[in-house]
Amino acid sequence: MDMGLQDKVVVITGGSEGIGFAAARAFIAEGAYTAICGRRKNVLAHAVAELGPRAFGVSCDMTKEDDVHDFARRVFDTFGRIDVWVNNVGATIARKGTWYTGEEIDRTYAVNFKSVVMGSQAAVPYLSRQGGVIVNVASLAARCATSGRATLYGAFKAGVVNFTNTFAGEVASKHIRVVSILPGFTLTPLVRATIAPADLEKQSRTCLLRRAASTEEIAGPIVFLASSQASYMTVASLEISGGRSVTLNPGYSYGE
Repeated sequence: MDMGLQDKVVVITGGSEGIGFAAARAFIAEGAYTAICGRRKNVLAHAVAELGPRAFGVSCDMTKEDDVHDFARRVFDTFGRIDVWVNNVGATIARKGTWYTGEEIDRTYAVNFKSVVMGSQAAVPYLSRQGGVIVNVASLAARCATSGRATLYGAFKAGVVNFTNTFAGEVASKHIRVVSILPGFTLTPLVRATIAPADLEKQSRTCLLRRAASTEEIAGPIVFLASSQASYMTVASLEISGGRSVTLNPGYSYGE
């Protein structure tokens, strides 16, 4: 199946690990060029080296407006176009006390929602030159209520889904599609490193398929939504949850 991605330029925020890295590798396999960003320069450099000559990396904090616009400009200056923008940055941030402090709320908002809005806005001037796609990585937590010490994560991811819907209407006339995905529990490197084995097993068995997703199983739908095979899809939110109806959240900090 031709995905129509040959020589397209794909931006993936937070693409140095986990779902973002798996998506970058999948886009490259379809013949695309991929630009990724990350805050940890050593991890970013390793990811770019592993992805090969069709990858480009920029050290960037997606919660900082100047960094976001600088990243977009550098990608455009390097490749001369941007066709797809994937807003993948996100993390659960567990509160330390009984309730959230203002600083914890601000951090959770910035990484999970503000980064999506700023990334989308930075992408539009470049995508609108020839048309393109924005894919927002939300979470199953946007639909399923969570409990524990990271309950704001789902609230802001629900905001990402709603923002997808409204922003799609704003940019449709510019020939830009905007879609989102809702991944369920996924075995990213950070998940494996921060969740105790017993909790990991419990989380993995709370869906109909009785296992967690691999990062590749989330990357595939991202590529599909960005491809020409999904050219009549916008405002769509695709759930990739293994049939999960509830989200458990023990309060660990794990990213996407």
